[in-house]
Amino acid sequence: MSAASAIETEGLGKRFRGHDAVRDVDLAVPTGSVYGFLGPNGSGKTTTIRMLLGLVNPTAGRAALLGAPMPDRAAAVLPRVGALVEGPGFAGYLSGAANLARLDSADPLAERRTRRRRVADALERVGLSAAASKPVKAYSLGMKQRLGIANALLRPRELLVLDEPTNGLDPQGTREVRTLVRSLADEGTTVFVSSHLLAEIEQMCTHAAVMRSGRLVAQGTLDQLRGAAGDDRVHLRTPDDQAAIAVLARLGLEPGRSGAEVVAPLGGRAVEEVVAALVAAGVRVRGVETARASLEDRFVALTGEGFDVGS
Repeated sequence: MSAASAIETEGLGKRFRGHDAVRDVDLAVPTGSVYGFLGPNGSGKTTTIRMLLGLVNPTAGRAALLGAPMPDRAAAVLPRVGALVEGPGFAGYLSGAANLARLDSADPLAERRTRRRRVADALERVGLSAAASKPVKAYSLGMKQRLGIANALLRPRELLVLDEPTNGLDPQGTREVRTLVRSLADEGTTVFVSSHLLAEIEQMCTHAAVMRSGRLVAQGTLDQLRGAAGDDRVHLRTPDDQAAIAVLARLGLEPGRSGAEVVAPLGGRAVEEVVAALVAAGVRVRGVETARASLEDRFVALTGEGFDVGS
């Protein structure tokens, strides 16, 4: 498997009681990317993540983290990986700082003499310094999410795997997590983010993958997933609708109407070429705009289901 990929899988699959929860997944997560992992509920995202981290053994295929095969090399590679999967679990009667110290003490590679400073730094990084001494049972869900991220950041990590990291966060908390993820990527950490919030993925990620019914249906950069220029559409305002539709059809496009406009996918053609053909045919053009298919449009087309787009 390629050293240029922080995460790579080939034919990865998991079968539960005769049912394929995940099947034939070939992931390629570039080193240094912020990679969004998307899909409707039940699409196999969390099962895939659990296989990547060695928490569940695959029944088919193979996976590698940071170039090391999993789960065979888990003991060697996982200290370089931070993870927050299926929500954090903490002792409610302990403070946030005490919970982190307790978890850090269970790490045989963690340095005891620097523990207090590392706990304080991790809490500060996720905006929980003021709540460090408060018992976790008094934390909101969003605060627990941030504490889980702090736990993943107790040591420097080359790869961070976050399962729904903004779950339960208010808009301010969501922005803080987004900023944190970007800062980690700027420092060279690869961040793998499972989410159902398209707006967050668009603002946070450089790459993304889409799961549907246990299968990987698309992956690439955000522009590649949107379809880049091939999905651009022209919106035309003209009093000569029928003539415009005829010209667009002769160009090999598939025109239609949207309200008072004539609309057609450009199919890679330059909008200037289309307008020139319309004018040459005597079509009066009152206005023309181009619009790119949104990430939401693309994901709905890929999965047949809607996604949450808010935060």
